[in-house]
Amino acid sequence: MAIDKFIPIKEEKVTTQGDPVDAVTSACEKEEPFVLMVLGDSMLPEFVEGEVIVIEPEMPPRNGSYVIAHHKGEYTFRQLIQSGEKWFLHPLNEDYLDDEIPDINCVRGVITQKKGPGRGNRKNYS
Repeated sequence: MAIDKFIPIKEEKVTTQGDPVDAVTSACEKEEPFVLMVLGDSMLPEFVEGEVIVIEPEMPPRNGSYVIAHHKGEYTFRQLIQSGEKWFLHPLNEDYLDDEIPDINCVRGVITQKKGPGRGNRKNYS
């Protein structure tokens, strides 16, 4: 029997020192890297479901970076693409559509490396 893999990300706001912050970044210090597991096929062929990605929340995003973004009320893993003055969250799998964003303020972190199953199956992106 197949078991769905799911890592919940709370969308609620947490208050620290009177200011609301995202629950995702409140779980660890804002400047500390964290890891997530790739779910789904929207970032194929570069990122396969089950691989672990390392996210650096303090790294400035740039055109072409792989990022975690909070957009339309949910967190998503995409490539950040600039076209002229516009910014897009781009899935690598052509079965999915680009999503225009108003600016890069929705980016919560930049992917700096991935680790797949097995020894030596690691790649850096910084």
